[in-house]
This record gives sequence, C-alpha cells and structure tokens, in this order.
Amino acid sequence: MTSDKDNTYSALVAEESDGTFIQKIQQRALSDLPDNDVLIKVHYSSLNYKDALSASGNKSVTKNYPFTPGVDASGVVEESRDDRFTKGDEVIVTSYDLGMNTPGGFGQFISVPGDWIVPLPSGLSLKESMMIGTSGLTAAIGVEKIVKQAVGTADGELVVTGATGAVGSFAVGLLSQLGFRVTAATGKMDQKDFLKKLGAEKIIHRNDITDVASKPLLASRWIAALDTVGGDMLDAVIRQTAHNGVVTCCGNVLGHELHTNVFPFILRGISLMGIDSGIALMSDRLRVWNLLAKQWKPEFMEGIYREISLLQLPAEIQKILNGQQVGKILVSLPD
Repeated sequence: MTSDKDNTYSALVAEESDGTFIQKIQQRALSDLPDNDVLIKVHYSSLNYKDALSASGNKSVTKNYPFTPGVDASGVVEESRDDRFTKGDEVIVTSYDLGMNTPGGFGQFISVPGDWIVPLPSGLSLKESMMIGTSGLTAAIGVEKIVKQAVGTADGELVVTGATGAVGSFAVGLLSQLGFRVTAATGKMDQKDFLKKLGAEKIIHRNDITDVASKPLLASRWIAALDTVGGDMLDAVIRQTAHNGVVTCCGNVLGHELHTNVFPFILRGISLMGIDSGIALMSDRLRVWNLLAKQWKPEFMEGIYREISLLQLPAEIQKILNGQQVGKILVSLPD
C-alpha cells in the first residue's frame, strides 16, 4: 500500500558497515513497506531494549537488514483496506512483529495488519500513549495480575526489580499511585531521587536481594513482586516472598533460565505469573489500555520520560545497550 501524497519518508535505518551495525536517518520509499491493510502516519514512538537489540544487529530479533526498528507507534491512519479503520483515525500499535521483521515506529510511516491496531482510547493523546508504550503496557499487565490475585494495599510491601528501567520505573510509579508500599531494587543507587519522585517508599541495592543464603526458603520480605530482570534475581525474589504472595515476571537481562525449588510454591502458596505484552490477546490489550486511559491514567509521567528526535536515537540506543537507560525515552517523529 502506498500513499498518493508522499513517495518517501524519513526513518532511522540500522545496517551493517565494515562488520559493525550503525544507525542513520535515511529517506525510504513508501513502496518498500509491506503490503498490509493499514498505512499509518507515525507521530510518536518510544525506545525499548528490543529496539536496541534490533538496531545493533541481533539476528534473534531481526533477521534481515537494512531495517527500521521500533516496536511502538502511535499515529493517524493514512489509508485502510480494513473496514474497522478509516483515514484520520488515531491509533496505537505495539509489538506483534512491528520493529522486529516488519519496519517499525522509528519511521514516519508503518504498514500493518488491522489485527495489530488498538484504537486510541478516549482520555489519552497520541503523545501520552507513547509515554506509556510497550514498557508501560507490560508493567500495567503485571500490576493487573497482582491486583487480580487479591493483593491489597494494606497487605505488605511490594518489590520492583530493575526499578530504574522503562518497565520497572513505570511499575514503581503505577503501584505507588494505586496506594501500594513499593520497595524499588536497583543497581543505580545514584537514582534514589528519581525513584522517590515516582513514589518508592524504600530503595535498596539489587545485591540486597541476591546476596542471600541458598536456602530453599528465606524470611518473608514482601507480599508481591514485579521482576523485570530474571535469572538469579527472580529466584531470590521468589524465595523471599510471603505466604500467598504473587510474583510477576517479564525480563531476562540476568538470564533466561530459572533455577529455583518447589518449596515457595507448595509451602507458601506463592503464585508465579508471566507477563507477555508481545503477543497479548487483543481483548487484554484493549482492557489494559482503557485502564491506563481512565482509572489508572499515570500521574507520574512528567518525571519518567525524556523526549528526543530521530537524530538523537543512535546515542540513546547505545545507552540502553550499556545499561545506562533511566526511565522512558519518547521519540517524536517529524511531520
């Protein structure tokens, strides 16, 4: 599908040069986009860890290059062969294959199947939706799982690991906004003020969780957890969760394997629940996006995001690869 109005558009393109992957702003032809049902003019995107992997040549994320990453996009429908959408509709697209093997939100246009599209909920602007983005949606799905397990604000502390990252910081802010007592675990202790502004009651070093005895069960420290890093951290969190507690998890920065034991589950009744926003059911997406537009609309976003242009993206991609990202990066696309 191509547009009659424009033949080319600006996009950040990752490509290999002398054995190294670089990112440049290039002009791309609309005719090169996949022939999907809906063409969208992108207004905003956001930077996620998966985008940084795609931009740096990780073949487990993106198979063919040159390529435009960006798993998030919000914008306006330009053309549609799908009866559910008409020109001018404001929409959100996150994950599925966007920015992985389908050219993503770091370009002014995307072409996607209608089944990937969420109509922008009333109560959110296009900019606000990408201030939330995949990371906020992921965090909110995890928070909803905790709430649905009947964990109440008076039941005890909650811990969020990787608390300064995009998912973790949003989780700290949202849980605090909902009235929970949040302990934020991070390796960036110089970001205490940032986490306190989000509402964290306590800030602890991540080693305070993992540098513990190897016993099958440890003293109970929290009633629920949202873990964003996986590996040994997730095991340690599970072993320190209280009776009938719930642990939600979504990351694997510390490893994709989980070495733990059954005692937290059979002696304390702990629930371990995965968070997947990548191929989440559309019914779940619509429900959580509507929560974020209304009852759970974030009141803390001004302190969590920075707005950048396409030209500034390469430097931010390097930061996230180096583990230096704090909060959320909002990407504003040129008109």
